[in-house]
Amino acid sequence: DLQLVESGGGSVQAGGSLRLSCTASGSPVDNSSMGFYRQGQMNDCELVSAINRDGTSYHEVPAKGRHTISQDNAKNTVYLQMTSLKPEDTAVYYCAAGVQLPRLTRCRSRLVSSWGQGTQVTVSS
Repeated sequence: DLQLVESGGGSVQAGGSLRLSCTASGSPVDNSSMGFYRQGQMNDCELVSAINRDGTSYHEVPAKGRHTISQDNAKNTVYLQMTSLKPEDTAVYYCAAGVQLPRLTRCRSRLVSSWGQGTQVTVSS
């Protein structure tokens, strides 16, 4: 199994920045995309950003221009740099990995191969 360990998150004021990190270990990650989901109120998880092993990336519309996803393949680590944070960005963020990452799914759904433990991001106005 692939294990994902997240770090980062915390509390910031609106306009601030945070960086989330996610390190994978265990099963080979060669074919996996990695990304970060934001948990909604109904335990739905929406894909915020994701990156493929070849470096191509995806961002949801609200994240474009504000967030940057990058990876260090040698460290099996993905980073999500979030800037210009807004109160509506407040949520639990989950790192995830899988051959395919659906844009919307239930949090911890088996449609996604692996999930991190989640980290809280709180943005105050």
